[in-house]
Amino acid sequence: MTSHHEVNIQWVVLACCLSIASSGCASQRVHALAPVTAVPIPEVSESQRPMTSAPDTDAIPPVEATATPPEVAVESAPPPDSIPVTRAPRRPVEQPVAEAAAEPPARPAAPQISPQISPVDQASYERKTNDDVSMAKKNLQAAQGKQLNAAQQDLVDKIRSFLAQSLDASRSGDWARAQNLAQKARLLSVELMNSS
Repeated sequence: MTSHHEVNIQWVVLACCLSIASSGCASQRVHALAPVTAVPIPEVSESQRPMTSAPDTDAIPPVEATATPPEVAVESAPPPDSIPVTRAPRRPVEQPVAEAAAEPPARPAAPQISPQISPVDQASYERKTNDDVSMAKKNLQAAQGKQLNAAQQDLVDKIRSFLAQSLDASRSGDWARAQNLAQKARLLSVELMNSS
């Protein structure tokens, strides 16, 4: 049974819907909504009221039943004789590598390409190279009688390496490279002298 108050609400909603429908534009149609019935609010008993104290933490939560997935019907496979058989092409069997060829053949040294420089520039590179080499050798001789730590010994090894590479470059006629390597050797030799 609906109360008098609920009937009044229904009439008000119906009247609002009719007024909206009648005042709409001519180009648009407005459809009236069905009357809304108010849902009665159930009375809450003392046992259903919200708790004002903390719940019991020792309680075990209810276990939810897990739904099993529905079974899917599997189509049966065609009989084996009706399936076409395709075979992959056979790969050739790799032959074991002979152990006699354990050492690879020595590669010939890559040819050094020296840039073409004018005779004036070449003379300048030669002079600078000789000056840097003589300075680096002089500094190496000065450090030869001293007790060197690991860092200083590393510098000595690098200086000797740069001097040897500079000599190789000058023999092949690459004076620009020879001068660059001799300059590196000289700078490291100056660093060696300053560290001792």
